[in-house]
Amino acid sequence: WGNPPGSNSLGMIFPAGVSPVSENAWGVVITYDEDGHVNDDDADSINYDDLLKEMKEGMEEANAERKKQGYDGLSLLGWAEKPTYDKANHKLYWAKELSAEGATEHTLNYNIRVLGRKGVLVLNAVAGMGQLDTIKAEMPTVLAATEFTKGNMYADFNSSTDRTAEYGIAALVAGGVAAKLGLF
Repeated sequence: WGNPPGSNSLGMIFPAGVSPVSENAWGVVITYDEDGHVNDDDADSINYDDLLKEMKEGMEEANAERKKQGYDGLSLLGWAEKPTYDKANHKLYWAKELSAEGATEHTLNYNIRVLGRKGVLVLNAVAGMGQLDTIKAEMPTVLAATEFTKGNMYADFNSSTDRTAEYGIAALVAGGVAAKLGLF
């Protein structure tokens, strides 16, 4: 993976042999955020239970705005897979269980972040909670295919020429909630 030109949207991948319109369909949305080099110094000190509580509260607060825009409320129920950071490979992954008002099945949001020299490769799989085991089994294949090219790897960061992101690992997990609440 090098630096994509222009837009940060790279595309979507689907598992082989599964139609994107089938009941068991799931896919991984791939984007790239060139916000700068993400420092991973906070990775070992994050209390993910506390972070989850803050994320739940932030989502509840955001529901008022969602409903004003005509969308159903959304609740974060918990971790489907607690965040794990592979410090040697600079890959972060976690999964959230979500519930939308009126939905009969809970939603799985499986996240992977691959840290690079100038930004983060973002992979988000969205599916029903019943597909968690399938997606967990497929993620090692997806992770194996997520490497930055030489010169763009995390270790290639040059503090004298490269920009540093204004957030760390905890904010990658918390996402927009963290920015809205000014947590990080």
